[in-house]
Amino acid sequence: MIENQQAYIAPYVLALDVGTSSTRALLFDARGQGVTGVGSQKKYQLTTSHDGEASLNADILTEVVATTIDEVLYQMGTRASEIKAVALDTFWHSLVGVDAQNKALTPVITWEDTRPASMVQTLGEHLDEQKVHQRVGTRFHASYWPAKLTWLAREQKEVYSRITRWISYGEYLHRMFLGKSVCSLSMASGTGMLNIRERAWDGELVQYLGIKDGQLPQLGDYKDGITGLADAYQQRWPQLQKVTWFPALGDGAVANVGSGATTLGRWALTMGTSSAIRTIVEPEQVVPSMGLWLYLVDGKRAVVGGALSQGGNVLAWLRDTLRLEDLKKAEQLAQAIEPDGHGLTILPFISGERSLGWQGSRRMTIAGLSLHTTPGMLLRAGIESLAYQLKQVYDELHRVLPLEEQHVPQVICNGGAVLGMPLMQQILADTLGAPIYPSRDSEASSRGAALLALEALGLIEDITKVKPNLGESKTPDAKLGSIYQQGLVRQQKLYHMLQEPL
Repeated sequence: MIENQQAYIAPYVLALDVGTSSTRALLFDARGQGVTGVGSQKKYQLTTSHDGEASLNADILTEVVATTIDEVLYQMGTRASEIKAVALDTFWHSLVGVDAQNKALTPVITWEDTRPASMVQTLGEHLDEQKVHQRVGTRFHASYWPAKLTWLAREQKEVYSRITRWISYGEYLHRMFLGKSVCSLSMASGTGMLNIRERAWDGELVQYLGIKDGQLPQLGDYKDGITGLADAYQQRWPQLQKVTWFPALGDGAVANVGSGATTLGRWALTMGTSSAIRTIVEPEQVVPSMGLWLYLVDGKRAVVGGALSQGGNVLAWLRDTLRLEDLKKAEQLAQAIEPDGHGLTILPFISGERSLGWQGSRRMTIAGLSLHTTPGMLLRAGIESLAYQLKQVYDELHRVLPLEEQHVPQVICNGGAVLGMPLMQQILADTLGAPIYPSRDSEASSRGAALLALEALGLIEDITKVKPNLGESKTPDAKLGSIYQQGLVRQQKLYHMLQEPL
């Protein structure tokens, strides 16, 4: 039930946040304030394999999401009638192939799946990657649809031939719940196939990939909501039959919105399963370098930045492999190690490389192991290796953004892997040479989706006027920054030594 009901203003927005490792259903009031006492979270694991698979069963995932909705509606009781809209964000870059009856013929192929990396060279041989990047804002990479579709056409011909439409998971979820869907510009821009300037599917890529008319989803903006439930869900959720369901948005875009990083002077540093640094700009304001990407928040706003395919997944792997009890206690072991005092150099590409080099076939490398190496040393080196990668994204963003020289942005961090680790926050501040402000809105993605829904409903005038709720900043230490700079140089030396992945 809603605790302290007087503190909240109806109507409410139910926000669904479908992530790589868990899904959440949370409630927000008419001001975008999270409602305590109401919420549900369910965890799951990707299907993985040695050849790089990272996928999810579309129908199992959909039932998991549905269960979180069940629980929230139960918790709300009669007040569920005060829900006015359902907002949705999901992981960017996912791909699902469906038939004419919307049955999933493929799993949800996630951004973390590196099997299509073998197709990147093929794309580069037939298309001008730099020109494509200028149009769609992305490189050729295993994360994006051009490589995924090329790989499926070659490796799974029989299934590929039966696909009626290619969609992202957010659209699949709506087709199951509502019977129809709209692909938001935000989600479409994360496919690597949307012409950002024209707000339309890119003609050259569509032709090259042999995509037929109607195989790509209908485009819309974040305000293009849908009402009415599919037959299978009308009895299950009668409270939601007449509410507006807004199109799925990319989790990175809404994380910026939810943490308050909605202006050029505020950058969001997110670390969940993966990591990213992003800032919101006008789409025509910035041309990203080849190391960065440009996605859309909506028809008038974009996010420019860079993402790593690693973050919390590296820390979780270290925790499990080293048999550490939990990361909170293990952080104390890492804290006891001097900065760069472990003799280790790590390339943390446990799920391949995205920004800045975009080599999806790269793998994690640990150099310098000895009899002296301890679990605390490995964990500290892993944390520092992530900070070094994010430092390169940070510097590249400075290079391409229209900022005053020496301008230091307000870096707002969000995501469980960074908010739960003060040591990570301090190492990031020292490495970036910028204060790190932890967001007090721990569910930034859910809140961002809810805020955009409230803006679409006219209950909030402009998301940029919503002030961020920030904790005490971590101030950079220049002396430690110089030590980490040496570690970054060493990491880069190892990177170039292994230029050709093993």
